[in-house]
Amino acid sequence: MYRTYTSSDLFSELSRLQRQFQKFASPASSIRGYGRSDFPAINIGGTPESVEIDAFAPGLDAASIDVTIERGVLTLSGERPSVADSRNEAVHINERFSGKFRRAISLPDDVDPAQVSARYEDGILRVSVRRRESALRRHIEVQ
Repeated sequence: MYRTYTSSDLFSELSRLQRQFQKFASPASSIRGYGRSDFPAINIGGTPESVEIDAFAPGLDAASIDVTIERGVLTLSGERPSVADSRNEAVHINERFSGKFRRAISLPDDVDPAQVSARYEDGILRVSVRRRESALRRHIEVQ
């Protein structure tokens, strides 16, 4: 009848509730990458040479995706068309996101905004931002 929570279950549930609250209480987009729609889902990682961003956005045309970088903020935006509208049918349940989207991601200070590449393949937008040469690790020989 009653469920017993362990401490890890409790913190996991509190974390889930906090994420859900942030999703609905935050503005449409923010500098930290949170957004009301959470489309496209993103992974952010890095290597010693670059920052790597993967945006999972199936069903888009590469020409409809806009990638910009300004003042250390990378912005992904575009529009995903509705499948139901194109078929002229009544929709009872629609779980697929459609409409305009915008995600803003704050980048570290050591990236070079002139060294950005973006590639869309198999529904995944891969954006790579190179780090500045001065920020890369170098081995200095001691004499």
